[in-house]
Amino acid sequence: MVVVGAGFGGLFAIKALRKAPVDITLINGTAYHLFQPLLYQVATGILSEGEIAPPIREVLKNQDNVDVRLGWVSDIDIEKKVVAVSGPGIDYTVEYDTLIVAAGASQSYFGNDQFADHAPGMKSIDDALELRARIFGAFEVADLHTDPETIQRWLTFVVVGAGPTGTELAGQIAELAHRTLPGQYKHIDPRKARIILVDAIGAVLNTFGDHLSAGAQRQLEKLGVEVKLNTKVVGVDSTGIEVEDANGRHTIPSITKVWAAGVAAPPLARKLAEAAGAKTDRAGRVFVEKDTTLPGHPEIFVLGDMMNLAGEDGKPLPGVAQVAIQSGRHAADQIKRRLSGKETGQPFKYFDKGSLATISRFSAVASIGKVHLSGFLAWVVWVAVHLFYLVGFKNRVTAVLHWAVSFIGRGRSERVATQQQAFARRAIRAYGDPFERERAEAVTAHKKELLDNAAPAEKQPATATPEREPLSVRE
Repeated sequence: MVVVGAGFGGLFAIKALRKAPVDITLINGTAYHLFQPLLYQVATGILSEGEIAPPIREVLKNQDNVDVRLGWVSDIDIEKKVVAVSGPGIDYTVEYDTLIVAAGASQSYFGNDQFADHAPGMKSIDDALELRARIFGAFEVADLHTDPETIQRWLTFVVVGAGPTGTELAGQIAELAHRTLPGQYKHIDPRKARIILVDAIGAVLNTFGDHLSAGAQRQLEKLGVEVKLNTKVVGVDSTGIEVEDANGRHTIPSITKVWAAGVAAPPLARKLAEAAGAKTDRAGRVFVEKDTTLPGHPEIFVLGDMMNLAGEDGKPLPGVAQVAIQSGRHAADQIKRRLSGKETGQPFKYFDKGSLATISRFSAVASIGKVHLSGFLAWVVWVAVHLFYLVGFKNRVTAVLHWAVSFIGRGRSERVATQQQAFARRAIRAYGDPFERERAEAVTAHKKELLDNAAPAEKQPATATPEREPLSVRE
């Protein structure tokens, strides 16, 4: 059995198969399991990356039927039942009898991928560390300038997307500017920072219902966040962001922008769908059977953010952690039933445990069935739920300590940021894949060494054919 992805879907499926008679190969692009809902706290200096991203090998160290391998799945041959993997400087393949594909989701810029250079998303540890460097770095650079317009540009933070991620991030940047950083700079007042939350739709946290949505917006505005709804982003560059609203197009001068507006399935989803003749939706998610298997291929399960499956209300299930967790457990149950000779094909039934989002310290919103909470009580529920799903006792303890420092006090435990974190994305894009470059350079060096060490040809008569030019790298 092969599992692609160590997110919630893949990890919970593997844990549910701990005692099953299966040999599992887990393939993941990183060596850690990411608790994505808390990425914004890494970006704003509350938690360290290690507290939300425990090593996969440590998480599964007591499960003997798992082989963990690093790499990105580049292709799946569903006829030969072979997965092609691109690892760091090495390509390899893995055969399977049963396949679980749970590779998560990527940031969607709605066809404007060039925005990523100036408005990073919030889908990975790299994203969070880059944003931490940009956010804290903006205050540092602003303190060096004397021109008021330049200072204000550095102190203007624009968050695109008023869903849970964007709302939580905007609230925490506001807390930074108004509670944590005042009094630490000699030449600027961090409280004069502008935090702007932009969304093309007409509500903050629109999936939470009108009452909670309106309450969340009021709380954000109380924190000093400027909420601009029904506002579409049409351009992003290094100095600002161009938006279009009821008053037409205009530019918001800003150095630090964050994109939290959309998600899409990874390219692997489309490759898998094309190979099986399955359909995908606009976000690239694969339409699956009711038991989460790929149409025509009951040996392949597609889970979490990669699948398009209608819930009881007829609408596609949301791309949230609970869907991934429950679909992972469902796939594991189907596999165990198949191994024991029982009937399979039971439909996946999603149980909605509700939605949570923090606005600021001691303030959150919670929608749990017919129960709608806001304020401190919702924040307590948020803390309890996130602690429950954090992997590892050590991570739970340190998270509580850091929350105490940040929420009860005024400090931020994780403010270290480096130039590499701030600029590595663009540097790697310009430089190319380091492993591929090293491999190409090694080939070139080897060719040159062979030529340099070749025995000199015997002198030829004057009428002989001239000596051949050195071989090219391609030859």
